[in-house]
Amino acid sequence: MRKLIATMILIASLLFLGGSLSGQDEAKHGYVGVDNCGMCHKGEAKGKQLEIWKNSPHAKAYFALKSAVADSLAQKAGFTTPAAETEACLKCHVAGYNTDKALLGPKFKMEDGVQCETCHGPGSDYKAISVMKNRETAIAKGLIIYDNPKDLCVKCHNPESPTYKEFNFEEAWANKISHPIPKK
Repeated sequence: MRKLIATMILIASLLFLGGSLSGQDEAKHGYVGVDNCGMCHKGEAKGKQLEIWKNSPHAKAYFALKSAVADSLAQKAGFTTPAAETEACLKCHVAGYNTDKALLGPKFKMEDGVQCETCHGPGSDYKAISVMKNRETAIAKGLIIYDNPKDLCVKCHNPESPTYKEFNFEEAWANKISHPIPKK
């Protein structure tokens, strides 16, 4: 009986303190995919955000791994799997590559490469327009906004990449990546 009471107290304490018996983080956000994001982030009023992404190399990043050149680079680096199956390649070429499959929504596709959720975080909990209308609420629900986006970009655009070319963040940001909502 004492063991039962002690066990119940332990369980109650863990739950009260926000612990988890499973060891899993229940607050993990799920990926919804670029199609969900794009519903609201397209056209002139939104600064053509979806269009900017679709016309960028980021949108084609996964498919770059499906080439003979990519496979050759992976093999030269000592990998035995094709580039499109190699974690060292996927970490920079797709969103959600190492995520629990239960957190990947039905519209999420790895083939979308480096997409909205790569930079802004998985959107399942902030995707609703009612949430997105309040920046603080959206951030509290998982939206990531970088004070210095270069910090994120150089995680992949660096000499560790086998195809690295000099990366001028300011130029790339201004001419290829920046996608602000126009001021009204």
